[in-house]
Amino acid sequence: MECVRCGRTDAPALPKAPIYGPMGKEILAKVCADCWGEWQKTEVMVINELRLNFMDPASQEILTRHMREFLALDPPEGAAPPSSPT
Repeated sequence: MECVRCGRTDAPALPKAPIYGPMGKEILAKVCADCWGEWQKTEVMVINELRLNFMDPASQEILTRHMREFLALDPPEGAAPPSSPT
């Protein structure tokens, strides 16, 4: 597997999905253990700096958006969507 964030093919894989559901499966398939560890450290800073309150559902959405951006799970803005085979 090549990590979408760091591009390394020799990076250690995650042993299991780090979160439940489809997003966890996507992370398991696309992100290496090293980059996930970096996100976990950054996640605390994001929560604290943005003063996210998880009693507010919007806070989880904000954190998810930051996580996807940090882990390079979404294409850059303005990038053409992948073309489907014809």
